[in-house]
Amino acid sequence: MNNLERLELIDAVLDDLDSQIRSSIILIEGLKDKRSLEPLIGEFECFMVQREGGPVRAAEYVAEKGKKAIVLTDWDNKGEYLAYELEAQLKAMCVQYDTCIRKRLADLCRKDIKDIESLNTMYKRLMEKCTDGDF
Repeated sequence: MNNLERLELIDAVLDDLDSQIRSSIILIEGLKDKRSLEPLIGEFECFMVQREGGPVRAAEYVAEKGKKAIVLTDWDNKGEYLAYELEAQLKAMCVQYDTCIRKRLADLCRKDIKDIESLNTMYKRLMEKCTDGDF
């Protein structure tokens, strides 16, 4: 897969994320993740899992809001563990959730980055390569 194809696939994932943000709460690890996502998808409601009380509190928060959760933790070991814990807590509270967006992003970005906070920088780098004709 060349850079242009990869960029188009990342754009499709971001479009899917954008189409769900009004009815969802994005579960991220921390503030750097939020700052990386905002330029890519605009304003969104989120819960910073590590900063605001962990997986149990995150699931309670989403349940209280009556929204769906989008799990968007990193794809390193710590992020994988958090995603697993979030899934378990969301299931226990019968909260709808999405982990597909995270998986799709991880599959597309894993060779270059391991976390959400690096996503915007990687996206810009891909855009520059494609603009320079480096497909």
